[in-house]
Order: sequence, then structure tokens, then C-alpha cells
Amino acid sequence: MSTDNKITAEKINYLATLARIKTTDSENHQYAAQLSRIIELIGQMNQVNTDSVKPLSHPHEMKLRLRGDECTTTVRRDAYLNLAPDHARNLYRVPKVITKS
Repeated sequence: MSTDNKITAEKINYLATLARIKTTDSENHQYAAQLSRIIELIGQMNQVNTDSVKPLSHPHEMKLRLRGDECTTTVRRDAYLNLAPDHARNLYRVPKVITKS
């Protein structure tokens, strides 16, 4: 792919090949047009001066409704440990996967 920013059907086909997605030529042209419009919109948004705008965590000013942090179920540890292929001293045992080189 070339380094220019223009989205072409050929680039879409290349990306589809990398992603192992089968697309038709008409889909490639359609996707190229849609992505070009998205990139154009992003370019317009980047031109807006937002220096005096404070970042938002949410578009609406609202209080979060948080529930109390309390246990609602009781789980027996031994019930889950017995499902594991290997366990010892109330711990799950797993095969060693990191070795010294």
C-alpha cells in the first residue's frame, strides 16, 4: 500500500486479503467511499478549536447510582476446587509454562 491517505478500492481489497475477508469489487468501492467520508469527517473535527473545552466523562451531568458492595452469593471453595484437574492446599495447580532459556 502506498503512503498517501486516499482510500481506494485496491487498498480495501488489500486489507480484506490481510484479514482473510472475501469482498467483491462493488463492496470494495462502497467501503472505500464510506471510509473516505469518515476520514473527511475526522479531518473536519480536527480543525475545530477545543482548547477551552473541558473533557467530559459523560455527556450528561448525572450522579452515578452505585449499589453497596456486599456479597450476594455464597460459594463453597471446595466445590470449585473439585472441578479443577489438579489442586493442592486450596490452590489450583497448573502446568508450568515459563521455562528458563
